[in-house]
Amino acid sequence: MQLILITGLSGSGKSVALAVLEDAGFYCVDNLPVAMIGELVANLRTAGYQHVALTVDARTGEAVAGLPREVENLRANGIDVRVLFLEAKPDTLIKRFSETRRRHPLSSGGLTLPECIARERDMVEGISGIAHHIDTSDLAPNTLRNWVRDFAVLPDAGLTLLFESFGFKHGIPLDADFVFDVRCLPNPHYDPVLRPLTGCDAAVAEFIRATPDAMRMLDDIHRFIADWLPSFERDNRSYLTVAIGCTGGRHRSVFFVETLAERFRGRRTLARHRELGA
Repeated sequence: MQLILITGLSGSGKSVALAVLEDAGFYCVDNLPVAMIGELVANLRTAGYQHVALTVDARTGEAVAGLPREVENLRANGIDVRVLFLEAKPDTLIKRFSETRRRHPLSSGGLTLPECIARERDMVEGISGIAHHIDTSDLAPNTLRNWVRDFAVLPDAGLTLLFESFGFKHGIPLDADFVFDVRCLPNPHYDPVLRPLTGCDAAVAEFIRATPDAMRMLDDIHRFIADWLPSFERDNRSYLTVAIGCTGGRHRSVFFVETLAERFRGRRTLARHRELGA
């Protein structure tokens, strides 16, 4: 059985993610108390369900802190458990709650909205280390839907290595474990022919490959990741996110991510381009 647990911050897109999985044929339950996960999964497994998705978050109260232990128990029983943690910047969450006029789940305690967000982040902090993160601050809903679909079809064993391109002028991704800055390299943006293209296009790739410093930096990043991946695997990490940033997130960083993902193709690898919505 494959079980996807969706968690994270209120307003970060958990409902969108759950709807994607329901459309993909998953049996879905929203806002399930942690104490009921084991019994529900056992019953669904007996009934023959192969794909299940549950939303578990701070709406269940302090008990959400017990989710990592529950994940360990499920995996010990042979369940393919994947944890997806959605988050966003505080100002983004405030804007979303203001636009929808919804109450934050923790607002009944007399807290302001910023205080509710900070409190919720503290409550789910212990889950962060066992989860695959997606920062939805600057994502269009369709991009989030695509990323959730990609996450659901990954092979069921080993560390997942995620390469993500971004533009520094739009902010550093919250979900990055490592951030590499390639803004020091020649920028294809200043070539009128290359400006409308992206790092996925052959002409841009040829431009960057012709720059010795770019290829040297690419080799250095590749070597660093390859050298340290075994340590993260020994530490039982399930996910490792490597973010590559340039100025706008359309040329240099995209090329680096595509090339690195290709070099690590034999592993569980994902490539994302935040500013391209892909």
